[in-house]
Amino acid sequence: MIVTFGMLALFFAGVVWVLQRNRTVDQSFTDYAVGGRSFGARYQAMSFLNTWYPGSMFTAFGALSVTAGVMSFYVLSYSLLTVVLLFVLARPVWIWGKAYDLRTQGDLFALRYGSRHIRTVAALIGIVSGLPWLVLGMQALGNLFQAMSLGALSFSISVVVGVLVIALRQVWTVRLGMRGVVISDYLQGIVAYIGGGLMLVALIVWLMVARGSTLTTLDPKMFAIPSFGSKEGPLYLFALMFTGALGGWCWPYIFVRLFTADGVHTLKKSAALAVPLTFMFGVALLIFGMLASKVPEAVAKPDDVWFIVSQQAGGLVLLGLAGVVLLAASMGHTDGNIQAYGAQLANDLVGNYVQLEQRQMIVIAKVGMLLLTLLASWLATLTLPALFSLAVLAYQGIIQLSVPQFLGIFWKRGNRQGAFAGMILGFVTAVGLEFAYGGHLPFGYGLTSGCFGLVVNLLVYVACAYLLPHSADEQRRIEDLFAVVRARRERQAEVNPQTRPVLA
Repeated sequence: MIVTFGMLALFFAGVVWVLQRNRTVDQSFTDYAVGGRSFGARYQAMSFLNTWYPGSMFTAFGALSVTAGVMSFYVLSYSLLTVVLLFVLARPVWIWGKAYDLRTQGDLFALRYGSRHIRTVAALIGIVSGLPWLVLGMQALGNLFQAMSLGALSFSISVVVGVLVIALRQVWTVRLGMRGVVISDYLQGIVAYIGGGLMLVALIVWLMVARGSTLTTLDPKMFAIPSFGSKEGPLYLFALMFTGALGGWCWPYIFVRLFTADGVHTLKKSAALAVPLTFMFGVALLIFGMLASKVPEAVAKPDDVWFIVSQQAGGLVLLGLAGVVLLAASMGHTDGNIQAYGAQLANDLVGNYVQLEQRQMIVIAKVGMLLLTLLASWLATLTLPALFSLAVLAYQGIIQLSVPQFLGIFWKRGNRQGAFAGMILGFVTAVGLEFAYGGHLPFGYGLTSGCFGLVVNLLVYVACAYLLPHSADEQRRIEDLFAVVRARRERQAEVNPQTRPVLA
């Protein structure tokens, strides 16, 4: 325990030291909420990865690859699609964010649809949907500290220890805001996804050489995917990838990454950096899990596959390093969640209806982050058998933001009536189907309740767009919004003219 817990303590101290060295006083709520829109491509790429991939990648998805084989690759597919969508969203969202001082996802909704109340609806959906996943992330640390204690601590005690550690880490998140989150994400991302990726490659080699586990020796069922006649249905994988990719940019803690960069070019460059890192890390993790299915201990406890194989391959030192990697991933995901929700509380809920000064908004955001940390920490120590079901249900709900968000950015005709009605009816449809059928729709061929909610959402949004056309004033306002993006593109083209081919 001295070796494993000592390595965790050294890493934690290193993160705190980096944050203390880079501590600054935020002059405005924009500085606190989006880091002053000042970060370059490397920081952006690592911040995205450290927020996108939670520590449960090594436990939950590691376990899925052990038990389900190639089907687990859906997480890599939709993760790559999410990064690709960054290219599409970068220009309009960042330009509007800079021009109109947008700080949250709700700000964008309010700007596009000319309604402050839609800011509240978007924020509430985001916070309520994200809370179960935040609690699950804290509970996942129970696996970490139980493994680091070599089984000396019970799982319930390990959860309490993990919650205390991650709650202590939030002291710096509350104090430093988004700037602290992005700076720590850079260090944590390198450890979790570059260092962790190299560890995964080494463990794959060990499994092949020491255990004789190769893809050709695996059980054929590891290569099966849902099809006609299967319990999941033939469209199950499509539904997971489609809703996963769309839902990625619906989470407030991911969307805010579009506001923290110092420019559109930086966002696109960060996507170019994130794609190979996402691919290499994801492939290594999932192949590692598949090969580990030949290890009896991992099959018996698949959630602990990362720790079991690490300890067998390299003893306490490698087990300690495995713990450091998972802690780095967990801290980044939790920090990003709590910071984004604190900003939404101050900006989209309290600040939406009460006139506040900049310093007051920062104080409210800090108080909100503290209260959210305490609430999530308390819930994480409880036995909540339906928590994972609530988390799955929350995902079917959060993706209902995608219709007014994506169509609103690229289609001028959409209106606030369609956005409100589509989100609400889509959410009700998804939740109703989930409660009625428990996630397995007998008529869906594998499509999830969220997919049916999206269909209702889209039909309502488009119908309102044509049946309730914009007034003349609203039409001019929306044209002006899109003109800002167009003008920025034209100015950029003048600064960096493209060489045109000579036509014969």
